[in-house]
Amino acid sequence: MISNQILQNTIDGLKNITRREFSVVDREGKVVVTTESDMNNTTIDGIEFFINSPAENQLVQGYQYFKVLDNNSTEYIVLAKGEDEEIYQIGKIATFQIQSLLVAYKERYDRDNFIKNLLLDNLLLVDIYSRAKKLHIENDVKRIVYLIETDVDKELNSVEIIRNIFPTKGKDFITAVDEKTIILVKELESKETKEDIEAFANEVYLKLTEELKKKILVAIGSVVHDLRNISSSFKEAKMALEVGKIFEEEKNIIKYEQLGIGRLIYQLPNNLCKMFVGEVLDGITMASFDEETLTTVAKFFENNLNVSETSRQLYIHRNTLVYRLDKLQKMTGLDLRNFDDAIIFKIMLMVSKYMQYRENFKY
Repeated sequence: MISNQILQNTIDGLKNITRREFSVVDREGKVVVTTESDMNNTTIDGIEFFINSPAENQLVQGYQYFKVLDNNSTEYIVLAKGEDEEIYQIGKIATFQIQSLLVAYKERYDRDNFIKNLLLDNLLLVDIYSRAKKLHIENDVKRIVYLIETDVDKELNSVEIIRNIFPTKGKDFITAVDEKTIILVKELESKETKEDIEAFANEVYLKLTEELKKKILVAIGSVVHDLRNISSSFKEAKMALEVGKIFEEEKNIIKYEQLGIGRLIYQLPNNLCKMFVGEVLDGITMASFDEETLTTVAKFFENNLNVSETSRQLYIHRNTLVYRLDKLQKMTGLDLRNFDDAIIFKIMLMVSKYMQYRENFKY
């Protein structure tokens, strides 16, 4: 179905060229879009008689009526104001334009449905290639999935907004699985590198942030070379989005390939997480660590266990930092100046964060 915005833009353009008034009416007689203010929110009486008649056009009370057909069934009626021969010709052109849009959007809808079912693993392997051939979608090309999460209001069509900002070529696909999550399946040129993939994600983030004035997250799956593997790239991007929310809160662009140990923790069962944290903390809980201690540890890890650099960035004396690390060692038995102990404590913090996330969102 063509969006009302597209229909309105079409008849506005026709009015600008011809200086004539147009309206588009649905099968129930409701005026969907119009260039005449008096026609807004009105209903055309008796429209069913024209729909059921064999005539493709008709002159009624100063308006030329034209049918827009979809599989020989009337989808819309175009009203062109006037009774002269010229408005008849203009009305035929307007009808042809909307008819062409209807065909194009129907074809895109079929392609979007195919890609959506492909992403969700709803197609048998034998159906993937046969349907792709009918829809003129190539198989053996490089593709990647970008997952875009927005906080756009329900009233806004975020897919159309993204399509307008990024008018994709015919080989790319933009669709939505839910109200907040937009999927872009992008075909890659053979020469495109990892840097190019990230640069495009950054462009998406910057333009959408500027346009929507909302929080935007962009997740990137892996490059695939076969249509059947697009769902894998989608699942990876979906995992990247979730893992990024837990362990990479400061990032707006998250790549599956760069998730690191967070990807492993995300797949751990809850009972194993509890067991590991309990063994490391040995009787104490995360509540035992004050904010100062956690901030110090985070900065210490950020500076690769470098005492001097950490104390400088925290604006504290080196001995103060050593005192805090000694205090933590007495609590946990782990000396964070030792690499192995630091790794254990780092993983414990990440697992605890993951458990808290699961609790908050009731996984």
